[in-house]
Amino acid sequence: MPRFAANLTMLFTELPMLERFAAAADAGFQGVEILFPYDIPARDLSRAAIAAGLEFVLMNTPPPNWAGGPRGFAAEPGREDRFRSDFDRALRFAEALRARHVHIMAGYAEGPDARATFTRNLAWAADRAPHVSLMIEPLNPMDQPGYFLADFDLAAEIIAQVGAPNLGLQFDSYHAQLITGDAMEVWRRHGGIVRHVQIAGVPGRHEPTGGMIDYPGFFAALDQSGYKGWVSAEYNPRALTAQGLGWLPRT
Repeated sequence: MPRFAANLTMLFTELPMLERFAAAADAGFQGVEILFPYDIPARDLSRAAIAAGLEFVLMNTPPPNWAGGPRGFAAEPGREDRFRSDFDRALRFAEALRARHVHIMAGYAEGPDARATFTRNLAWAADRAPHVSLMIEPLNPMDQPGYFLADFDLAAEIIAQVGAPNLGLQFDSYHAQLITGDAMEVWRRHGGIVRHVQIAGVPGRHEPTGGMIDYPGFFAALDQSGYKGWVSAEYNPRALTAQGLGWLPRT
């Protein structure tokens, strides 16, 4: 059975952020992720994770000056200097948190120039931080219209083109289902390059129960494939978070 992490940006939001760590541990999670953790000092977040006995699994670029702005710049032609400056600042934050993975967000762009820019920036980042696990993630165009990376096959092509040992795929089953209509088939095609998994129910992005994805079957498929990474709960609870955790396996 996979190890489960809680996305504290979306779960336990009835509590202040620093109190969500203990709540996640009490609920049975072993790790946490925060999408954009920059509003709280890294030392405070790190202390909260350590006190709760949780690993800090994932965070996203861009960095502290994000403030609700664009979802990254990595694929935007002409924004290379901005991307690299932001990446360095985000990297310092990730290292302070001892984050296992950093998700590099592509931003809003399209066409061959965007792909070339994205590939160059990823190669630069992978070389800049060879000790850090970096990932890219396709986002579905219904939730993120205009986002450059909205195709798992394209993501796999770009990862292969960059050819860096520290660059892999972030697999969100919610996005995979909405992009392709068959998240399990996406996993069968690309599971070998996946470094991190996220889950949510489809439709609605609520608890991973019922709906279009057979999650007990999906977890079994992860085990059968030999996947050793984390599975993060990244969904919007229908009510209080603890009331909807019947899906979480207890070990």
